Amino acid sequence: MTRIISYNVNGIRAALSKGLATWIQSANPDILCFQEIKATPDQLPNGVFDDLGYHAYWFPAQKKGYSGVGILSKQKPLHVEYGCCMKDYDDEGRVIRADFGSFSVISAYFPSGTSGDYRQDFKYKFLDDFYNYIQNLRQSHPQLIITGDVNICHKEIDIHNPISNKNTTGFLPAERAWVTNFLDSGFIDTFRVYHPEPHQYTWWSFRHNARKQNKGWRIDYQFVTASLLRALNRAEILSEAYHSDHCPTLLEIDMKKLK
Repeated sequence: MTRIISYNVNGIRAALSKGLATWIQSANPDILCFQEIKATPDQLPNGVFDDLGYHAYWFPAQKKGYSGVGILSKQKPLHVEYGCCMKDYDDEGRVIRADFGSFSVISAYFPSGTSGDYRQDFKYKFLDDFYNYIQNLRQSHPQLIITGDVNICHKEIDIHNPISNKNTTGFLPAERAWVTNFLDSGFIDTFRVYHPEPHQYTWWSFRHNARKQNKGWRIDYQFVTASLLRALNRAEILSEAYHSDHCPTLLEIDMKKLK
C-alpha cells in the first residue's frame, strides 16, 4: 500500500514552526507533496526531512517567498522532473514530478487568479497549457497521480456558498468546465469516489472564523488516470491538520490490485 499526502502549507517554514515535522511523523506518508513552500532549499532547517526518513526534492519559484512545490518520498524515485518545460510556469515553481516505475506523482500549484484580470488570464493560459502537457505526458507515463492545489472548486457541493461566489475566481464557469473536461479526458477525482457528500473542504479563509464555521472551499485534489481506479484503496481530507489555511488530502493506492 502506498500512502500519498498532498499539502499546501502556505509557507513551509511557518508550517514547521507550527509542528509540521511532528505531524508528518505521525501521519507517516510514503510520499508527501507540498505546494506553496515559499522557500528555497537553503532556507530550510538542516536535516529535518532526512531525520524523518525522506528523500526531499524542491522546485522553488524564482521570486523569493512565493509559490514553489516539493515532493518527499521514503523510496528514492527513479527520476525527478523539475518543472513542465514552460518558462512562465517553471519560473513560478508550479510543477514537479517523481517517477516510481509503475506510476508517477506530480505536485502542482495552479495560479489563483485573485490578484486581477492579468493573473486570471494567466490562470486560464496555465489551465490550457497544463491540460496539453498532461495529455502528452500520459503517453509515456500512463499511470499518473496529480496532486495539489488546483485553486478551483469543481461543483456546488465543493464550496460553502455557491450562489454568492458564482462570479468569484476559483468558481467561475470556465474554471469549473476545465475540471469537468479534464476528468472527462480520463482522470478520476479520487476523493469523490468515496465521499459524494457536501461540506467537505480543504481551504478556509483566515478571516471571520471561517474554518471553525466550516465555510470553506475544496480546491485541493488528488487526480489519477482512470487506469488506476482498481488500485484505489482510500481517499480522505485530513481536516485535523492546522499548519496552514489549507488542510492535507490523503490517497492510498495498492498497485498489487492491478496485477
